[in-house]
Amino acid sequence: MASGTLEGDEFVQASRDYAELEPVAKLSVEVKAMREEIAGLEEMLGDPEMKAMAEEELAALREQLPAAERRLAIALLPRDSADSKPAMLEIRAGTGGDEAALFAGDLFRMYEKFASEQGWKVEPVSMNASEVGGFKEIVANITGTGVFAKLKFESGVHRVQRVPVTESGGRIHTSAATVAVLPEPDEVDVQIDTNDLKIDTYRASGAGGQHVNTTDSAVRITHLPTGLVVMQQDERSQIKNRAKAMQVLRARLYEKMRDEAQGAEAEARKAMVGSGDRSERIRTYNFPQGRVTDHRIGLTLHKLEDVLAGPGLNELVDALIAEDEGKRLAALSE
Repeated sequence: MASGTLEGDEFVQASRDYAELEPVAKLSVEVKAMREEIAGLEEMLGDPEMKAMAEEELAALREQLPAAERRLAIALLPRDSADSKPAMLEIRAGTGGDEAALFAGDLFRMYEKFASEQGWKVEPVSMNASEVGGFKEIVANITGTGVFAKLKFESGVHRVQRVPVTESGGRIHTSAATVAVLPEPDEVDVQIDTNDLKIDTYRASGAGGQHVNTTDSAVRITHLPTGLVVMQQDERSQIKNRAKAMQVLRARLYEKMRDEAQGAEAEARKAMVGSGDRSERIRTYNFPQGRVTDHRIGLTLHKLEDVLAGPGLNELVDALIAEDEGKRLAALSE
């Protein structure tokens, strides 16, 4: 390699570092310029001919400066190393039977539409469809810019209140689905020793025990040191199922490593906008009242259809990110 040039992983890392530092540098220059301009205008106040104009410009700049300083302070906050990574989205039907599976399908479509608006790509990895529609479980890979940064606060229990299509009495039922958003690591982030894996193959089966095919294409991988188990049977090819299972396993191992590494920081995260624990109820979708309430930040939006269609979710996501940034800024000043 020629001196002074970067190749491969070094170039990728340098590009990431530049992408993170460039907005900080621009905000820093902006704040510095505003402060210098304020200092210059304050000197002009002694000149009777310039005083009126200087006072007017000073008032405007002094009003704008705090917001610019806050943007810079937020940009300087320690970044989650996983923020720039793609994510593995896992949605599972919880309490509520068929209605919970239908709701899991609603949630998946909501994230699909939201991802499309962001210019992201959604690729299902595995799914277990319900007989009445929706999903008992679905796992998908989402790639694009800043995926995990925007979706990481979606992890937890999502609750729905509505009258099921199958309910003749018109009674409102409550059901739930769990959502997990895991940052998807690069292979260099998680090294998996093949000696730590127990790989079983078996015949994939469909609803009612019907065989999807006659070959042992389904794969179950057990990571012996942690006991994590991943099963994959959606593809007819054993090789493809194995690759997808390894993709899911790597994401779950990475999340486990992150939780262990953060240690004491995990408690601090819980005090912000929730731990992301799947057992924690984070949001309620109430159909009769047309509202969505995020319980962590006490935000209620009376635009249920807009949220489920994708665009309205952006308002919730932005509010959660702003709450997290505000609390982290406050923690720094304590």
